[in-house]
Amino acid sequence: MQLKWILLCLSLFAASTGVARAEDEIDADEEMIVSEDQGLVDSDGDESTLEDLEQTDADTYLLFTKPVFEEKASIELPAGRLSEFLVGFTNKGSNDLVLETLDASLRYPMDFNFHIQNFTTVLLEKTIPPGSQATLGYAFVPADAFAGRPFGLSINLAYRDYEGKQMISKLYNDTVNIIEVEEGLDGETLFLYVLMAAACVLLLVGGQQFLYSVGKKRVGGGLPSRSRANLETGTKSSKQIDMDWVPKNVINHLNKQKAQSPKQKRVKKTD
Repeated sequence: MQLKWILLCLSLFAASTGVARAEDEIDADEEMIVSEDQGLVDSDGDESTLEDLEQTDADTYLLFTKPVFEEKASIELPAGRLSEFLVGFTNKGSNDLVLETLDASLRYPMDFNFHIQNFTTVLLEKTIPPGSQATLGYAFVPADAFAGRPFGLSINLAYRDYEGKQMISKLYNDTVNIIEVEEGLDGETLFLYVLMAAACVLLLVGGQQFLYSVGKKRVGGGLPSRSRANLETGTKSSKQIDMDWVPKNVINHLNKQKAQSPKQKRVKKTD
């Protein structure tokens, strides 16, 4: 009986030591995770130092030139039309800065990580000496299918310093409205206008034909006596014919034919 109690105590002691070892392993893992988080925090700190360098060494400005917006006004870009902006860059540091790329894109407004439309990336490779300024121009065209909806507009300028560290200046990263342009004539409106013009021409031609037919009936039925009076009927009797210009042999021949006609013979027999 005592042996059983001794074995039970030994098993409980072994189980407690195993639990302690497991807790130590978990604590070690937690320390590793914490150390990794600290490493990430340190890397974020490096990025913040890069941002500080960017703010102290360079100034950037953005100005939309087409279309033109008032200060603090919501930006509305026309769909299917050219939009333009200028970027001003000033090197305030003591070393050269090299402009690398300038790009723009439309993003999903709820999550700017989703790209909707990427525009052209302009390769610059332009060196800006200390105390100098540069102006860059950029143009893009939002798609027609995006009209009437808001999108996120992201404009980035990438450059590097004399040590080769690359930095990105977010010139614009906010929501804009893509509007539909109501100017001009689209295909449907133009077709409608052409159809209306054709209908008007048909109505005019039909009215002209109707008026012409009505006027012709009035002229033909209202003046029958005048038309008959002016009609040439010729001479009704042979006495009204002037035969002086006809040769005598022709007249004699005609007279002989009249004398030999069967109608005159029948008239003589009846007499």
